[in-house]
Amino acid sequence: MNPRERWDHLSALDDELLKGGVMLPEWCAFIVREADTAFVGGAHLASILTAVAGIETFLRSEANDGARRTFAELIDTVVIDPELKNDLHSLRRYRNKWVHVNDPWEDAALLSDPETMEAELEAMAFFAARQLRKTIYANPWI
Repeated sequence: MNPRERWDHLSALDDELLKGGVMLPEWCAFIVREADTAFVGGAHLASILTAVAGIETFLRSEANDGARRTFAELIDTVVIDPELKNDLHSLRRYRNKWVHVNDPWEDAALLSDPETMEAELEAMAFFAARQLRKTIYANPWI
């Protein structure tokens, strides 16, 4: 997909998932814009990492209690659809695989077949863009 098609994809997600209006803290809105920019630019890993940051920021705003929770605890605490919770945990685990690399020198798969890794990252970037919107649009104003 070219950048125009990627913007169109994000717009289609907005049309599909936004049923009313939403209010976001400015921190969250800023992060969402950054995630969208990374997605449109084809920076798949950056898109995933930033989308997860946007989701976490939004969930912290929804919890609104100042408690120090891990991202996993936030997902479990905030009232959202159980299917979305499962998807967010999947996305969190995938993000952790990239953020918390146990052995950076164990890179044979990445070096021998980067196209497969890139295809996986692209698919997860699309998944992350959808989950970000499903999360921030979960409780719309009607």
